[in-house]
Amino acid sequence: MALPVALYSAAQVRALDAYALERLGVPGYTLMKRAGEAALRYLRTRWPRAHRIVVLCGGGNNGGDGYVLARFAHAAGLAVTVMAVVPAGELKGDARQAFEDFSASGGRVQPLSQEMLRTGDLIVDAMLGTGLRSAVRPETAAVIRSVRAAGRPVLALDMPSGLDSDSGAVLGEAVRADATVAFVGLKAGLYLGAGPEHAGTIFFDDLEVTAPDTAQFTPVLERITEACVLEALPRRPRAAHKGDFGRVLIVGGGHGMPGAVRLAGEACLRVGAGLVTVATLPENLVAVVAGRPELMCLPVSGPGDLREPLQRADVVAVGPGLGRDDWARGLLEAVLASDKPLVVDADALNLIAEAGGPRRGGWVLTPHPGEAARLLGIDAGAVQRDRLGALSALVTRYGGTVTLKGAGTLVGADSRVPALCERGNPGMASAGMGDVLTGATAGILAQCGDAWLAARAAVMVHAMAGDAAARTGERGLIAGDVARELQVCVNL
Repeated sequence: MALPVALYSAAQVRALDAYALERLGVPGYTLMKRAGEAALRYLRTRWPRAHRIVVLCGGGNNGGDGYVLARFAHAAGLAVTVMAVVPAGELKGDARQAFEDFSASGGRVQPLSQEMLRTGDLIVDAMLGTGLRSAVRPETAAVIRSVRAAGRPVLALDMPSGLDSDSGAVLGEAVRADATVAFVGLKAGLYLGAGPEHAGTIFFDDLEVTAPDTAQFTPVLERITEACVLEALPRRPRAAHKGDFGRVLIVGGGHGMPGAVRLAGEACLRVGAGLVTVATLPENLVAVVAGRPELMCLPVSGPGDLREPLQRADVVAVGPGLGRDDWARGLLEAVLASDKPLVVDADALNLIAEAGGPRRGGWVLTPHPGEAARLLGIDAGAVQRDRLGALSALVTRYGGTVTLKGAGTLVGADSRVPALCERGNPGMASAGMGDVLTGATAGILAQCGDAWLAARAAVMVHAMAGDAAARTGERGLIAGDVARELQVCVNL
């Protein structure tokens, strides 16, 4: 089943389970059997040659899913070993029924054993599921460490054990799965924090339960997909000319920093902006024009030189290589005084953080965690521990649209469900990548005129371009490599 766009909290997924039981009349054990069937199907899809399966079963419904999977796998001819992390005598409700049916089919529970874990071609994690809210107990942590030491592939059911379903935080110890099959609704924790590192490849089955269109089931996040790019950048009419696709002014490039504005300018052109002008110190003009002659360059000695260019521009991007000296402050003040749609990044964000404002609606802010921390007056660690909370705080404090960069880039705006990008790779952790995103955002905004559409589309094409550029390897990837791939990614 294709992955849905919507991501939910654990409480919302539990409410969906209750909705299926109470409103749709689906018995809980029926859902459990559907989950076991789905898990076996994806297990055989991902590991078609796996024959010896070791299933670790906990004490709740996640453990019940494991017992059902074990029964179905045995019936399908696989060699199945079940080890109970919680004694079967403590099972209740549907999980108890699942264990009894497993036993009635001839299944037996083996004692926990490191040696037994190593006998499997595959380990199934059905220990904790979505209900965990505090650090795993010592005995469970020991089992998780044993799974890691066994060195076998792992399939997690619903959530890797030890991972917070909402934040993706590791609660003491967590299983590092090669794949996870999620049920009913995708949990946000699979995509936030340490979630992607621990979930592996994500499969999904809704178990024939569809969320009703009510406020209770408004997603906490939505995945950014290629459809977002198509929405922001529809097919061009044949009679179009460059004036139809926006005039962008990029302001930046202080002393010794021509590369930042040159990268932003090229990215802006590569995503399809009609006309792009780079406003920078006179000393940087040769470096910018030599690197990308399609860019128009404007020597700027002070804010007065921006008066006419600001009037002509449809969109202004400010910050790449700007610096924090008096020249930079004067240019930023001139840009902020204009009524143009803005994309604000890098040193422009740092200067805004120092000044403590303002709040406005017509801009896109693109901070990385360090810049976000300065904007909020906290440390970067706090931003990373609760990226979704930091995004909300930035939108509340500064308005407009905010792109919080990093692994799992987030995009937020007032009255919008926040969006998350799961694409991209660690090779993009190198100088200039943010400048490319700034240019891409400005260029798409100039074409579609909608900050929300532009921010999501830019994040997506930037990540896709990064993945395309990393085909030959992540190490050594540079921003120019990504900028060159943008053209392909905006022509889906």
